[in-house]
Amino acid sequence: MRAYGAILSARFRALLQYRAAALAGLGTQLFWGLIRVMIFGAFYESGRSASAPMSFAQVVTYVWLGQAMIRLLLWRPDADVQEMVRSGTVAYELTRPVDLYWLWYARSVANVTAPTVLRAVPMVIIAGLFLGMQAPVSPAAGVAWAAAMVLAVLLTASIATLLSISLLWTVSGQGVTTLVPAVVWCLSGMILPLPMFPDWVQPLLEVLPFRGMMDTPFRIYVGHIPAAGWAGVLAHQAAWAAGLVMLGRWILKRGTRRLVVQGG
Repeated sequence: MRAYGAILSARFRALLQYRAAALAGLGTQLFWGLIRVMIFGAFYESGRSASAPMSFAQVVTYVWLGQAMIRLLLWRPDADVQEMVRSGTVAYELTRPVDLYWLWYARSVANVTAPTVLRAVPMVIIAGLFLGMQAPVSPAAGVAWAAAMVLAVLLTASIATLLSISLLWTVSGQGVTTLVPAVVWCLSGMILPLPMFPDWVQPLLEVLPFRGMMDTPFRIYVGHIPAAGWAGVLAHQAAWAAGLVMLGRWILKRGTRRLVVQGG
């Protein structure tokens, strides 16, 4: 475990160096966050929101949480793994005295947490002071939200590691880079809070893992999920994270048996 902790720490510290990029991204996220808040504001002021499942204050906080945590969502497979597969140096990964899956998983955890930390802290401060973002509805909700965010990181890292493993077959990774982010953004609650989707699709959204990446922790934070439901949604996140880890390990084992190294 010490080896994987060292890998995670080294990768995390390396990614924290990109502060200028984080600052530029912060400005972009503030801009788009304001646009989204204005769109929802127009909807709630139109008089058609009487049956809306969330209050406007909850939606505003939900939006700003999404902008703060946006880097938790998947963009692409691990760029370093992608380059190693393309060049053939992935063969060196197989010679390391560590488990390859946990090596890539530790890197994935760092890849999603370091950029998020750089942007989330100033975003929450600005949105909380000036843009209508509220604090957790209770101290207990704040603790439950923190636990849900930890599970969201583990869940996201398990999916990101699966994308990196898929490179053993696709090499370039262009297909998953194009398709997966659109699916994740739509089904995680980043584009629209999941309670606002039609009733007929709600059972599917509740089963899929993507709500655990954003929607579950955000709804705990704003109080839309009551305390009685916390155990169930946290168990949903944990079960999917564990299941995807087992799936990833199985696929990686099969992939390394027939690995054909590209380049040289």
